[in-house]
Amino acid sequence: MYVANSSRMNAFILLGLTDNPDLEAPLFIIFNLIYLITLIGNLGMIVLIWFDSHLHTPMYIFLSHLSLADCVYSSAVTPKVMVGLLTGDKVISYGGCVAQMFFFVTFASVDCFLLAVMAFDRHAAVCKPLHYTTNMTTSVCACMVIACYVFSLAESSVYTGFIFDLSFCHSNVIHHFFCDIPPILNLSCSDIYTNEIVLFIITSFNVFFSLIVILTSYAFIFIAILRMHSAEGRKKASSTCASHLTAVTIFYGTIIFMYLQPSSSHSMDNDQMASVFYTTVVPMLNPVVYSLRNKEVHSAFKKAIEKLKSAQHQVLIRDLYSLCN
Repeated sequence: MYVANSSRMNAFILLGLTDNPDLEAPLFIIFNLIYLITLIGNLGMIVLIWFDSHLHTPMYIFLSHLSLADCVYSSAVTPKVMVGLLTGDKVISYGGCVAQMFFFVTFASVDCFLLAVMAFDRHAAVCKPLHYTTNMTTSVCACMVIACYVFSLAESSVYTGFIFDLSFCHSNVIHHFFCDIPPILNLSCSDIYTNEIVLFIITSFNVFFSLIVILTSYAFIFIAILRMHSAEGRKKASSTCASHLTAVTIFYGTIIFMYLQPSSSHSMDNDQMASVFYTTVVPMLNPVVYSLRNKEVHSAFKKAIEKLKSAQHQVLIRDLYSLCN
């Protein structure tokens, strides 16, 4: 479907992940399972953190916001993909495309900044343990979290405005499964050089600023671990950082591959594979990564299960008592 001499489309058509009808049902089932696991894992992590007083520490406060960001930016993309696979409706309105890009970019950026903040928190905990509680106060943590959201909202507003201020007069067919930045740029008949420069600057700032904070923090952490005389202390310090390092590697690897390569090097198939990974798989993996070897999360989860069983037991006894009387 081609549109001539139009600076603003009424709608776009998402080509989606496949044009093979036989693959749509299996892909729908896979995406549905991944999305359910993402919601259950991340929302479960948020509930566990906020209802267990032992987890009201900076590390877990940041983790709860990371889980929230994962839920939102996954929800900005995955439900529309599932609708397209289930019903074949691949049309997205102009406003829907703007909203999808805005929320995706905003909360993906929040993820970027939160991972940097969490690295700084680990640095404070390992390198200056005696001053940790005085340095990482509730107000300091709140300011860091607010700064992550403010910077992300500002950047997303600027770049979404830049993108949709372009003229689209070639086609309204997006060769992707959601309104991502590179495929939208490919539809424009305007000069996109400025937009590509802005995209590169914003993405580079997000990625490299965050990576500098992360790498600097871990350099000091590594030095502090080497200076520890206790093998148990070194093991404990390393284990507190392992989950965060895994999440950083997964997240930043796909972001760098997707956005920090020249537009001439972009392959739609490779971009889609990378996009599937960081829009659906990464949000699902984060709660797994942070809970897999985390004794505090395991303990909080066991307590929550025990409380649930106790509450159910009390309800059962009350019901039996009422029946007997």
